[in-house]
Amino acid sequence: MILNHLPVLVPLLFLLGAIATAALGTWKRVLAYPIVLLTAAASVVVSVAALTDTLQKGRISYHLGGWQPPIGIEYVLDPLAAFFTLLITGVAFVVLIYARPSVERELPDRVVPYLAVSMLLLMGLSGMVITGDLFNLYVFLEIVALSTYALVAIGDKPAPVSAFRYLLLGTIGASFYLLGVGFLYMAGGSLNMADVAKILPHIATDQTVVAGVVLIVIGLGLKMALFPMHGWLPDAYTYAASASSALIAPLGTKVVAYALLRVLFFVAGPDYVRLTLPLTDVIGWLSVVGIVFGSIMAISQQELKRMLAYSSVAQVGYIGMGIGFASPLGMIGAVLHVLNHALMKACLFLVAGNLRTRVGHSTIPQLTRSLRMSMPWTMAAFAVAALSMIGIPPMAGFFSKWYLVLAGVEESNWLFVAVILLSSLLNAVYFFRVLEKVYVVKGEGGSSADDGTHERHEAPTLMLAPTLALAVAIILVGLANAWIVDHVIRLMVPAGL
Repeated sequence: MILNHLPVLVPLLFLLGAIATAALGTWKRVLAYPIVLLTAAASVVVSVAALTDTLQKGRISYHLGGWQPPIGIEYVLDPLAAFFTLLITGVAFVVLIYARPSVERELPDRVVPYLAVSMLLLMGLSGMVITGDLFNLYVFLEIVALSTYALVAIGDKPAPVSAFRYLLLGTIGASFYLLGVGFLYMAGGSLNMADVAKILPHIATDQTVVAGVVLIVIGLGLKMALFPMHGWLPDAYTYAASASSALIAPLGTKVVAYALLRVLFFVAGPDYVRLTLPLTDVIGWLSVVGIVFGSIMAISQQELKRMLAYSSVAQVGYIGMGIGFASPLGMIGAVLHVLNHALMKACLFLVAGNLRTRVGHSTIPQLTRSLRMSMPWTMAAFAVAALSMIGIPPMAGFFSKWYLVLAGVEESNWLFVAVILLSSLLNAVYFFRVLEKVYVVKGEGGSSADDGTHERHEAPTLMLAPTLALAVAIILVGLANAWIVDHVIRLMVPAGL
């Protein structure tokens, strides 16, 4: 019986978790963390059941209040939505385990509000993935935005300014999206995604429809931090608290990328966005520039979190490039890179948090070779994630880039292929800067202060264990990439792509 309610369970769990955390956590703070962990663990179980059921039986539709679509709001689980739901809940569960000691250290007076808002963020992210209604997607998009503004604002001293900038640009993006949905509703008279997909072919050349689709893509592109609409991202990721960065960076932009995939290929349709209104070409070219720009900017950064923030601009470009190819291989590469990047970037931001906890900073020029002895497991996790970001097999990052290269070869788009290869070299430059300082370069004059004789001083277990779990996941996903692609991701490719 419960399987009939799978689409609504994950957002509902997080909503109830947010309410319980705020209410009971305010009464007794010690209750907040167990509530959050139980909620996150339950959501993972439900997500696994949802993906398994969807892969076996196909699309699951849930009608809120018993109202039939297109009049009522529909929640939908298909392989794409179920996959993203599991990604959200899985990464969130690992990061929330890490959050307790991290938040206690960085935000001791705001632990309960932080955890409650994190639950709201996850409710919004899962709702964005599961909803089958364009306006309902906007509602969840705003829940995510408001939660993210709050999580960013309670970070370092410059964080409120970063959050305000994010609020301004995020509001513009949401306004574009809402205007676009309004135009589509004016032209087609429906908000249900499946219904709009049936109506659009008959009104495809209507100027209102064209304006609506373009506005939606611009709005989602800004929320996704697609170049050149990335201006809010570097400061937001840099100045947010460590746990906030590790939660927002792997999931926020990736779920918006899901929304873009859904609108372009499942609502508007592949032929419409490739031929009638060639939006995928525009997205592809913007992504290529973003990959190069983000990689070059990452090289010039002296702070690890800021380097990772600009790296995220480049990584969003890989996903956008996959969308831009508008082909099965391109979509496989994009979706696989969403998975890989979520694991890699979560791991890297957790490493940055571990460094700030034990060393007191994450400034690259001040990192020394003593870290390989004092924090060996943390730096080993960094090495795994960094090599994966560069694209060294058998790490997970190699395989998503490989599928993108195959998509470029299939399309004879040699410039895009060259950019993927060039960006891997640029990734190597800025990640090997850190690896060199930790594993190769001695202190000035070869002093003993940097000769690896320091006592071990690892991060607390609740911070180290999630970091290592993500590093192991990066390796396992790389080794299992063929199975994931053949048995999960290929089932997401829409007809006509």
